[in-house]
Amino acid sequence: MHLLRAILASVCLAPAAQACDLALALAVDVSGSVDSGEFRIQMDGLAAGLRDPIVSEALVRGQAQLMLVQWTGSSRQQVTIPWTRIESFAALDQFADQVAADPRIWRNFSTAIGEALHTTLDAFDSVSDCKRRLIDLSGDGVSNEGVEPTQIHAALRDRGVVVNALAIEESEPDLTAYFFENVIVGEGAFVVSAAGFADYPERIRRKLLREVTQQTAGLR
Repeated sequence: MHLLRAILASVCLAPAAQACDLALALAVDVSGSVDSGEFRIQMDGLAAGLRDPIVSEALVRGQAQLMLVQWTGSSRQQVTIPWTRIESFAALDQFADQVAADPRIWRNFSTAIGEALHTTLDAFDSVSDCKRRLIDLSGDGVSNEGVEPTQIHAALRDRGVVVNALAIEESEPDLTAYFFENVIVGEGAFVVSAAGFADYPERIRRKLLREVTQQTAGLR
């Protein structure tokens, strides 16, 4: 009897596994309009943004799940870093290192945003326990191949996945408006603008801050 009580007490006093607050899929544009230097700016900037003290603390505290997707034209979207639970700062640093080192897998293809959203959406089946599900998509052009992104919106809403976007207006000055009308979806969804790739690191850092701290706002 004493042994049974001791076992029960240890079970009751053991810390419960912390639930995942956020599943965040990071979808990076590697289409033909992105040269090798611009690809490197994106990956290094994203890794640095994840290491921001406020971002990293929020991800660890929320036991977030992170995933990286490279996307370009039709049938060319791939999860290059699978879902990773950010259960410690060491895990966050390791994931950021993987992002910075992630090799580019395609060049010189078109821009299929709808297919990027569809591929990324399917990956959320394995993190259904997370309270919030979010796609963070960045790109420098309008969708010009494959299914239109708006055709994926109903499925995204049905599965509770929010899409935010970062518009890199290097060669598309109206890209922010296009992303606002055609790409983002869900409660509190927003677009952040970067005038060019040089602005990407700071803008992705600010975007991550808004996302991981559950801030919501309109077009910016």
